[in-house]
Amino acid sequence: MNFSGLFGLIILSQQMIMPGNIVITNNGKPISVYNRNYFSSHSVFPLIDTEKFNTLMEQIDQQLIINPKNAMIDMNGNIIPEQVGYRLDRQVFTEKILSAYFNNNSTELEVPLQAIYPGIDSELLGNIRAEKIGEYITFFNSNNKKRNKNILLAAKAIDNYVLFPGEMFSFNKVVGERTAGKGYMPATVIVKGEFSEDFGGGICQVSSTLFNAVDNAGLHVVQRYSHSREVSYVPPKRDATVSWNGPDLIFKNEYNQPILIIAKTLENKIKIELYSSDVISYNPKEVPYLPYKQHLPK
Repeated sequence: MNFSGLFGLIILSQQMIMPGNIVITNNGKPISVYNRNYFSSHSVFPLIDTEKFNTLMEQIDQQLIINPKNAMIDMNGNIIPEQVGYRLDRQVFTEKILSAYFNNNSTELEVPLQAIYPGIDSELLGNIRAEKIGEYITFFNSNNKKRNKNILLAAKAIDNYVLFPGEMFSFNKVVGERTAGKGYMPATVIVKGEFSEDFGGGICQVSSTLFNAVDNAGLHVVQRYSHSREVSYVPPKRDATVSWNGPDLIFKNEYNQPILIIAKTLENKIKIELYSSDVISYNPKEVPYLPYKQHLPK
């Protein structure tokens, strides 16, 4: 539909007066009321003000939008079904407003909504958790509460993530900036070979655990950096340091099936597992481990 043509529609046969209001409702309840003159951009001819109309649609959309939720696997291994979202159907709404605008009577206009379907539904999730293709476990000091909180938040951010064939996974992009507003706490980090404090300290254990699980699954690692000094939770040169606007862990799914990441923390360990469908053809690799509790992060 050419909206600009509709907005520019002018009735030249006579000057029209637009009495009455347009009442916009949701589930039968009024959410806003506008006089027809609000939409007019011309004092003589009935021409709709596109800027006002676009602003109105944006406001309604922000007021009523319900974001979809992907299906996910809970701590007990059960699939929690997806939830469909909804937002303003702008095309239908435009058609209704135009019809109401040229109607001389007061009008109630129910907001038309369109469904937003989640990218991951229960059926897909059920199919791609059929076969474990990689995993890795690391251990941490359960008494370091601040560091443990950061590990928990980062693990939660990557948990239930699905990487489709041909897609790239960026740890920084998926986890996002580590800030106090998101609940991250200051803890020990390594900067240029020295220990210091920064928000999100400890999440490199999550990225390092993920790197080893990814390597175990034979996925293609595009970018990975080691710390400037050895860490205590993985063997030498098996770590993956990350920082916001700095080093990142990036890998690509070059297999022909989606990959599901499951990341969980329990007591003093973080376990990351990679799953896919039972028809996947993959090339797993053996990855080294430290002896259990050989060193615990401070």
